[in-house]
Amino acid sequence: MPTVLSQNINFPIVLRLVGWLLLIESLFMLLPMGVAWYYGENQVAIVFLVTLLVTHVAGFAMAYGIKPASRSMRKREGLLLTSLVWVFFSGFGMIPFLATGTLNNVTDAFFESMAGFTTTGSSVIIDLNDVSHGILLWRSLMQWIGGLGIILFTLAVLPMLNYKGGIALFNAEVTGITHERMRPRVNQTAKTLWIIYLSLTIILGLMLYPAMGGFDATCHALSTMSTGGFSTKNDGLMFWHSYYIAYVVMAFMFLGGINFSLIFFTIQGKFKRLWKSSIFKWYLFIIIGCAVTILLRMLYLSLGNDNAERTVFSFFDTISAITSTGYSKGNYEETGEFISIILMVLMFFGGMAGSTSGGAKLDRFVVLVKNCKNELYKVLHPNSVTAVWVDGKAMPQARINKVTAFLAIYVMIIFAVAIFLTAFNIPLFDALFSSMSVISNVGLGYGITGADGSWACLPDAVKWVLSLEMLIGRLELFTILVLFSRGFWVKD
Repeated sequence: MPTVLSQNINFPIVLRLVGWLLLIESLFMLLPMGVAWYYGENQVAIVFLVTLLVTHVAGFAMAYGIKPASRSMRKREGLLLTSLVWVFFSGFGMIPFLATGTLNNVTDAFFESMAGFTTTGSSVIIDLNDVSHGILLWRSLMQWIGGLGIILFTLAVLPMLNYKGGIALFNAEVTGITHERMRPRVNQTAKTLWIIYLSLTIILGLMLYPAMGGFDATCHALSTMSTGGFSTKNDGLMFWHSYYIAYVVMAFMFLGGINFSLIFFTIQGKFKRLWKSSIFKWYLFIIIGCAVTILLRMLYLSLGNDNAERTVFSFFDTISAITSTGYSKGNYEETGEFISIILMVLMFFGGMAGSTSGGAKLDRFVVLVKNCKNELYKVLHPNSVTAVWVDGKAMPQARINKVTAFLAIYVMIIFAVAIFLTAFNIPLFDALFSSMSVISNVGLGYGITGADGSWACLPDAVKWVLSLEMLIGRLELFTILVLFSRGFWVKD
């Protein structure tokens, strides 16, 4: 029987909701426009005004010009909407880079925009000193918007989505192997998460203000809390040579890697929820273990100027890698491949599910370790019945299978993209590091894309592939990959 396009997808409602989301994006552009005017960057301000109007008109036309016959939103529409909105946001978000001359081609502009919204932080801008205040704020703001998720923000401000597939949208974008809701309704959970997120960002900005000044503190607060990593300086946080800034940023990167539901319960005084979380304990112990290992390695090789610098570097870069922020307090490439490999492993697994960090998520690593332990036990006791227990709950076998499949696909994508990069004469280790960095939404480079290189030197074809890899990593594989399956689009 011939295949036909699936009649189960409600395309009009998807496009209409994309329009609503573009209206929201246009409102965010008011902030960099105002900052540009404040600093006397009138041309930049006009660019943001025009971009705002273009985005608003496009959003208005889609939101009010499209009249869907049905307003139903199911899982299929939720997956499609979640995927499309990140592409649309990046597409309109790149306009200011092109119109201001910050970047001179569509490939670089889209790459920078996608790196912003997915909180990857891989930048193709060579010299940040020549970039206007408006553009610098827009880069950080993009990361902040994408930190908790574009859809999640929309669920918080548009309660009507709670009745139109809000659960499907929530599950499609929120990271992790389980999706714990803190409130009865999806939009209430989304609103609570964003209030916590906003509050932590404001507190961080106020703490950085005395050492950085208002503008830089604001930009770094947005980039740190979102674990994005964009900076306003070419040297990043090393520009300030301040241990105070390092300690403050380190603390909030650490918070950014924690499941926000645990932060919520801790704020409510339910401290037992935090200390009973086995994933949080793994998170804490891995950070301490890896940081101490890096510190000992630096002491053995006499790297760094003094013990204070070594200690700050080891803990700062460990937390930055595991939370996918991508800041660094030194040139990690100069410390040797041993430390770089430790950082790669941290980048791979990332922080806790339900946080703003990237990576495959520590929750999946814990499930993998416990499942492997069970399988080893069954070699000697084949008739035994075992279970994977996480936080006092037995994981269903179907979920364990999904975790295993996720990690297998994750590794295959890393190697596939790395092999693709080597076709463009990029060294193998550099290619592997870059591919893992991008899919984990970290943004750190190595070698050709590292401290002495730049993501800007990559060929255009590589940048487009890496842009797709950023999105796949941010939406945790299945939301994007399912769109490439025959079953999503056609039916027998």
